Amino acid sequence: MNTQRKVEAYFANKVGDPFEVKSRAALLSLISNVILFEVAGSEGKEFHFRILMETTPSFRYLDWNVQNQLRDLYVNYFYRRQDAFWKKEAMKKLPALKKSTDMLVCGEDLGMVPDCVPEVMKQLGILSLEIQRMPKDKTRDFFNPSDAPYLSVITPSTHDMSTIRGWWEENRTITQKFFNNELGQWGEAPLFCDAWINKAIVNQHLHSPAMWTIFQLQDLLGMEEKIRRENPNDERINDPANPKNYWKYRMHLFLEDLLKEEDFNDQLKEMLKASGR
Repeated sequence: MNTQRKVEAYFANKVGDPFEVKSRAALLSLISNVILFEVAGSEGKEFHFRILMETTPSFRYLDWNVQNQLRDLYVNYFYRRQDAFWKKEAMKKLPALKKSTDMLVCGEDLGMVPDCVPEVMKQLGILSLEIQRMPKDKTRDFFNPSDAPYLSVITPSTHDMSTIRGWWEENRTITQKFFNNELGQWGEAPLFCDAWINKAIVNQHLHSPAMWTIFQLQDLLGMEEKIRRENPNDERINDPANPKNYWKYRMHLFLEDLLKEEDFNDQLKEMLKASGR
């Protein structure tokens, strides 16, 4: 069993045995514990880097000098070596895309982004995507909505992430940092995302200088204890890390009922007016 697919197939009918469950997890981890993938037919002369190389035990147990050499090669491989090619292709294709529509174009400039991307987007007037939990500055824990450029779309969560409430319960250490440093609150952070916390985060985004601020409906409903779902885990739309997850989220109340929630609607209306949106 030298691939994860083979492991999955072998253990497909062995989910009830704790030993088999642990064995499956161990084998999957072992197979993924690779820094470099050999190019087929290269006879050990050509390799591709594994994405997120530094998360593997193989990397963590290397000596410091070898780690640094691998980091330099990794950065060059993913971010610099093909930068001129990506820029040339972008300047050939993106202007044609922009001319084909009257809509504003937004780029999902997150994750592994070549160095040329910010320059190309600025030159073409393409909006960037800013997410509070995914700062582009690796020295920061969070992105502050007040720092968003005008030509950007800002949001507290996307369909591929947990909602504000779901995220609040995922990591106590991160939540505490956010509570003190981003919300400016003293003391211990609440265990659960109270409605006022949810509202404060929405307000941060509404008052951002970004051209657009958008929200999942779940994040807006989270501001009102009476109408939001009881379990925040039921709010998530998609989990890319789970291959068996599917887009099963549905609103838990009818639009006609939401229209009758005058307190919530008036509150949201006042927040929009106060922010000038």
